[in-house]
Order: sequence, then structure tokens, then C-alpha cells
Amino acid sequence: MTDLVARLSPKQAVILLGLASGGLLAMAYVFQYGFGFWPCTMCYWQRWPHWLMLGLGILAFLPLQAPHKILLMLAAAVLLASAGLALWHSGVEHGLLPGPTACSGGLALDGDPAAVLDRLLATPAPRCDEVTWSFVGMSMANWNGIISVAMAGLAVMLLLKGQRNRTG
Repeated sequence: MTDLVARLSPKQAVILLGLASGGLLAMAYVFQYGFGFWPCTMCYWQRWPHWLMLGLGILAFLPLQAPHKILLMLAAAVLLASAGLALWHSGVEHGLLPGPTACSGGLALDGDPAAVLDRLLATPAPRCDEVTWSFVGMSMANWNGIISVAMAGLAVMLLLKGQRNRTG
């Protein structure tokens, strides 16, 4: 890992982290549309930081005058937010933390009764407090948390490397 940190520039790191987030999003959509594992509300929330990270990766490709270290700082913050959402979701799955009411299977029952019935029949009702898939005993939220922490750690290590190079 230290070789990787030593060789990567901030621009390359943001691009790499953006690609990794893009890969995680692709996997989420494969699980959703390919295997029928419909995401709960918190699963959708966990996708937003990865979309932001993908956007930062795309920005790093552009010929910007802004320093790429700023993008790397933003990347670290976005990935820590992703890890926080994943940790919260993991806590909900294990009954340690309360989840949002939308994850308890609730559905808005207002409007035309026929439209409500159509929504009920068409909407899968995944719950945030149930693990729908796991690998080696860890849910997708657990894996997202681990990967997001590792990605944020890489960003922070690169930022600290830049500080050491400036002061040393």
C-alpha cells in the first residue's frame, strides 16, 4: 500500500477513487437488476456518495486550474460520509441503531385508492433492518463500509504524504 501511496499523484488518486466508486455502483445495479436484490431506502442513500465520488473522478480528468488536492480532500470527506451511512445501515441491520421509518415497509397511502393499490403491487418492499444478501457473513452495507473506509484511508494517506513532503 505504501508503494501505491508513494507513486500516486492527487489527480491519479481522485481518478482511481472515482473508478472504484463507479465499480461499486455498477455492482449495486447488477445486484438490483441482474439478481433482483432490490435496495432499501438506506441502500439508495449509500449510493449518493459514490455518485459524488464518480463526479470528482470525472472532474479530475478535466483541465482545471484548481489544485487536485482540493478534489482529494473532497474525496476523503465524501468517502467518510459513505462509510458513516454504511455504518448506520449496518447498525440498523443488526438491531443496534434505529432506522428511518421508510425502511419499516411503510408506504404513502394517500391519493386515489387505485393508484395506492398499483403502488403497493408494483413496489418491492425491502426493509433496512433485514440483510438480503451476505458474503462471508457480511452484508452489502458492511462491505460498502469497509471499502469506503479503505478508500477514504487512501485519500487521507495521500493528503498526509503531501503535507510531509512540504514540511520535510
